[in-house]
Order: sequence, then C-alpha cells, then structure tokens
Amino acid sequence: MPHRTPSTFDPAKAGWERLPDAGFLDLVGPLWRKRDQRGLAFGFRAEPKHANLINVVQGGMLMTFGDRALGIAAWEAAQTRVCVTIQFDMQFIGAGEIGDFIEIQPEVIRKTQTLVFLRGMLMVGDRVVSSANGVWKILDRPQPQPQDR
Repeated sequence: MPHRTPSTFDPAKAGWERLPDAGFLDLVGPLWRKRDQRGLAFGFRAEPKHANLINVVQGGMLMTFGDRALGIAAWEAAQTRVCVTIQFDMQFIGAGEIGDFIEIQPEVIRKTQTLVFLRGMLMVGDRVVSSANGVWKILDRPQPQPQDR
C-alpha cells in the first residue's frame, strides 16, 4: 500500500459520509465517517489550512481530529449519553502531508458505568502518523439540542 494517499482521492465516492458538525469542527473540517466490516472509522483530507510552518499537518489538527473521533466512539459506547474528554494523549510518530487522507478507527478498550477508555492510530494508508488514547466521562444529563449550543 502506498505511503501517500493520492490527492485525487474522493471520500464521498469511496463510501465515506460527511460528518455534520457545527461550531469549531466546522471551521477545521470537513470530517468524514464510514462504517464497514472493520467497524467505525473517521477521516479528513489534509488541506493547506491544516499546515504548520514546515508545511505538514499541524499537531493541533491531528489532536482535534483524534479527540472528535474517539469522542464520538465514546458517545456510541455510552448508548448516546453525553460524554466529555477528561484525558487525552497523542504521540506524534510521523507527519501528515498536505493532500493526505488521514484516518482513525477508534477502539473502545473498556467501558464502565461512568468512563469510556479508547485508543486509535491516525494512519495514511499503512503509515502511522500518530497514536491517540484517552478517557471520556459519561455525564448524567440530557443530550443538548442544536438550539441549546
């Protein structure tokens, strides 16, 4: 498998759906999701707006993407109850290049009554860009409605 995703890759044509996300994520997105035999996956195309000073993907974008992807997986593991990040770590292993399609497949490590532990690898093809892991707190409150945000 190549180390770079061709810049002609079209997530929509490859079965990915655009993740609707208002607020901050709308500014840095779009993000994509796909569910297949491997499970739930998320991705984003690295664009020039994601570049840092040396023209690779800014670490903050990778962290934002990882936090959102693992957070959605936590929400699903908690049967759609509100979850918030209480701990998040990322190890930067390689660089995401502008034009790459970067993917993560969240893995739930453990779920308790009040916590969800997750991890995932941010990948470009078979190349690891970074690894992420974290803990999400399951809150005992109703899911906010769009007008509440």
